[in-house]
Amino acid sequence: MQPIIYDVAVSTDGFIAGPGGDISQFAFDGPVVEDYQARLANYTTAIMGRSTYEFGYGFGMQPGQNPYPNMQTIVFSDTLEVPENSDVTAAKTVDECHINRLKQEAKGPIYLCGGGAFAGSLLRLGMIDRLVLKRAPCIYGGGVKLFGDFAAPIRLTREHTKTYSNGYVLDEFAVEVSDN
Repeated sequence: MQPIIYDVAVSTDGFIAGPGGDISQFAFDGPVVEDYQARLANYTTAIMGRSTYEFGYGFGMQPGQNPYPNMQTIVFSDTLEVPENSDVTAAKTVDECHINRLKQEAKGPIYLCGGGAFAGSLLRLGMIDRLVLKRAPCIYGGGVKLFGDFAAPIRLTREHTKTYSNGYVLDEFAVEVSDN
């Protein structure tokens, strides 16, 4: 069974995007981005929510286009319509059976690239195995929360930390799912 890894940039105050989808405070080049791109090469499947997928439209991506051509990409949304013969798959529901089947069928690690509400729903189901945070040296003060509105205690085990000269800190955690 392949792990789902939430690999995401986050502000020091816990936002994956600032107000209005602002990501201007996150690094776009340098060692932290190079390391991220190296990790992307190991993922075989990308999963995301609708807002994260449609965020790409602002950068020229077209409906149905795969933002990660080297990966099978699945967008979870009960309202997203993609053109016939799209390079992405639209899945209507997020349920434990569907996610477990995806974890069993994937050929390698699964990249959860966002967004916050979608990540929160997967965390609620106990489906996130690893958390890779690229903590940026900035504060947004609002925006898209790391796990949306999910609010419950989750235990993490830190497995690796790396600091960068630009102030970023990379933290990798195993997510411990309790049976409470």
